[in-house]
Amino acid sequence: MKIETLRRLRGPNVYLSRPAVVARLGLGELTGRETSDLPGFTERLLRALPGLADHHCAAGAPGGFVSRLRNGTYFGHVTEHVSIELSQLIGRDVSFGRTLATGEPGYYDVIVECPIDEAPDSRVPRRLLQMAVDLVTGTVDGTVELTGLGSLAALAEREAAGPSTRAIISAARRRGIPVERSGDLSLIRLGWGNRRRLAWAAMTDRTSGVAVDIAGDKQVTRRLLAEAGVPIPDGGAAVTAEEAVRLLEEIGGPVVIKPRSGRQGRHVTLDLGTPSDVERAFREAGGDVIVERQLPGRDYRVLVVAGEVVAAAERIAAHVTGDGRSTVASLVERVNADPRRGPGHSRVLTRIEVDDAVRRELARQDRDLTWVPPAGQVVWLRRNANLSTGGTSRDVTERVHPDVADLCLRVTALVGLDIAGIDLRLPDIAEPLPPVADDVDTTAGVIEVNAVPGLRMHLAPVQGRSHDVGDAIVRAMFPGGSDGRIPTVAVTGTNGKTTVARLTAHLLGDTGMRVGLTTTDGVSIGGRTIFRADATGPVSAQMVLGDPAVQMAVLETARGGLLRRGLGYDWSDVGVITNITADHLGQDGLDTIDDIAHVKALVAERVRDGGTLVLNVDDPWVRNLVERPRVRADRKRIVWFGLEARHPVITEHLAQGRTAYVLQDGWLVQATGARRTPLLRVAELPGAYGGAAPHAAANALAAVAAARALGAGQEEVVRRLAEFDPPVANPGRATLLRLGDVSLFVDYAHNPAALAATLRTLHRLWGPDRCVAAVTLPGDRRDDLLAACAQVMADGVARAVLYDDEDPRGRAPDEVSALVEREMRARRPKLRAVRAQGCRNAVVEALRLAEPGDVVLILYEKISPLLALLAELGAVPADTMPVLALPSTPAPGAMASPGRDLLGSASSALIRR
Repeated sequence: MKIETLRRLRGPNVYLSRPAVVARLGLGELTGRETSDLPGFTERLLRALPGLADHHCAAGAPGGFVSRLRNGTYFGHVTEHVSIELSQLIGRDVSFGRTLATGEPGYYDVIVECPIDEAPDSRVPRRLLQMAVDLVTGTVDGTVELTGLGSLAALAEREAAGPSTRAIISAARRRGIPVERSGDLSLIRLGWGNRRRLAWAAMTDRTSGVAVDIAGDKQVTRRLLAEAGVPIPDGGAAVTAEEAVRLLEEIGGPVVIKPRSGRQGRHVTLDLGTPSDVERAFREAGGDVIVERQLPGRDYRVLVVAGEVVAAAERIAAHVTGDGRSTVASLVERVNADPRRGPGHSRVLTRIEVDDAVRRELARQDRDLTWVPPAGQVVWLRRNANLSTGGTSRDVTERVHPDVADLCLRVTALVGLDIAGIDLRLPDIAEPLPPVADDVDTTAGVIEVNAVPGLRMHLAPVQGRSHDVGDAIVRAMFPGGSDGRIPTVAVTGTNGKTTVARLTAHLLGDTGMRVGLTTTDGVSIGGRTIFRADATGPVSAQMVLGDPAVQMAVLETARGGLLRRGLGYDWSDVGVITNITADHLGQDGLDTIDDIAHVKALVAERVRDGGTLVLNVDDPWVRNLVERPRVRADRKRIVWFGLEARHPVITEHLAQGRTAYVLQDGWLVQATGARRTPLLRVAELPGAYGGAAPHAAANALAAVAAARALGAGQEEVVRRLAEFDPPVANPGRATLLRLGDVSLFVDYAHNPAALAATLRTLHRLWGPDRCVAAVTLPGDRRDDLLAACAQVMADGVARAVLYDDEDPRGRAPDEVSALVEREMRARRPKLRAVRAQGCRNAVVEALRLAEPGDVVLILYEKISPLLALLAELGAVPADTMPVLALPSTPAPGAMASPGRDLLGSASSALIRR
């Protein structure tokens, strides 16, 4: 078996609402074989992975998968379950898997869930799936060998978010706040747009840099607190061993030595009473240290968040407890075997490292690692109580005396931190603090202030109850119950989605809010393009949602991004489905229009409860979306739009007092119940060409419905709609230019339905005999889809020039134009159709074939170079609209499907397929 491709779906997708990885698996010699064909396979696999016996599979009970193995199942399915079991063994808590046939014999898509907080670019999924493939293959061969699991577990642990970050992520998700993790870092973004916040572990974007620097310099902290009358131990800074010894002599022992800018308890040495001990500790600490009197009592950490004490813990130094049989070394191994312990800060407890500090502490007690302590005897391994050096914690939050709480709040304010961990040495945190006086030695006080404090001791104390301190941080970042979201519109469909997205953003531009927009042509913020590319996938959506200047988002969401990367957001406020027609068939496993509808339905499914779903009533595939269980139309506000005001669905919808946007008597109309509010005459709608382009009216109705759903005012929407300037705001979509006596009509139509709609418009304006076309079609479309496009073109133009785009998308050079020419001639043998090399030559040849008064339809792949070419040739925006070639504009009811002959039999077979 072999993994052919692997892709990560970073957001909700067609398989589940969480991230997943999809592996295209080639079975090779195992094609057509099942597990029951191989004697002993099930037993060998279960010996390697006994946990598979608990997998339910379709049976819904433990043992279901083993039953499938014995009765016979295909090896892609086996790989799925092995991947899930391996995930569990390395600590990845996942349970969802699915295996789907691709339609090509011997190839399957294996889909396995990913942890919600796993880094988007994690290396673990590929290595894990490869390990699963190797294990299954080895089981087939009889050479079962499960190796590398430990290194994979270590990689997963290194890449995983730490406990503090996980706590904040979990708290945010429970509150409905969207969260994105930046790579394998602890940096996370919570919320969207101008409501977004950043956090790096327990540091937020509001944490003062000055305060962090103060807390990071222990001498500056000491001076600041002392000047404010805060009780701190006597001591000072030393940069030479002599200075450190002098401080010992001045303040008396025992003293503590710690690095001036140290953290996590590293190189902190306690109970120093002799010059030689101080000199050694000075060297180990790096030579720039703090020497201070060691206060008696217990070690405590108090967590302060946004002016509130949210948790407190007593910190207990690393230790083991004797059993009368085991050596200290064995006891340490036993403690480190606790699954809660791990290297560094990856788990809630840190493994105890047996180093020189541990050996010295044992020697101080006249013991070593080979000693067998009596049962019940506590053996201390370190003097400092940091969790980072193997310590544990006991929750004391409910015992904190008000004096202590007030002191911690005051210290946090003095340093200027929004989140702080205050380390104290006290006889008992439940007792009031002794008064501070010049002539009395300090016996209790603050020993350290920590910026970015670790949360582990509060999340999982060894004794006492845990505290959801991650939620406290999230509440402070998003007060008042805010979910950190901005109003968001998602637009999908086969045709018109770019226009609807641009028009929606334009209509929302008068709300006083800065709108972020993604489309096929790029990303724009506040009307200014910041990134040029096909920006209809999740990365572009995150570019907009992560921009702190954005207050509303309009996201064109295309099929490719949905299938290859998933959604770039979890929920939208408004979802718009323009239409669903034959396009991209044969790609990404899409063989029928129903397959396309299944993918597009994801946008409808991910409209939040109480949000608005804007649907095209004229499209049967779109109408059927409301019947899908996951769309949950009962939890969303459905708003229909369409060109047929008397459609039965509209009639029933309005009878229930609901809202629709329709074309009626030549007007764009908002209808609610029995009320009809005319918005704009279709003759005045920019881009509708006086009604000759009814699809433009449909696009406008969809955009108006979306903008109104987000609260845009009716009058403002109508005014902005009339002001929309298609050549500027929507270039390349039905853009009309002039070059001498010839009109140029630039459009992106590239499937049968879009071509038919465009040609019907041209026929109304110029008549069928005045249409010349320069045509390119995308090479990644299936042959029958290209043939259907060619037949529509053959019915709709008088002369044609065919060319291939620079990127043939997997086709041979000139293959597409040859196929299109062949199909056009088969449809109309006398049609004048020629081929040209490249866009420039095709446009020039089409202009040569055009006669005065003709219109040249130019289809393109990339708009910018085409517009530059046309400007070079002298084309200018048309200042007048041609007179309709037909005697009158068709009635609104007839606009839903005029010019049926342009589709006719050319696409009926395709649609049936």
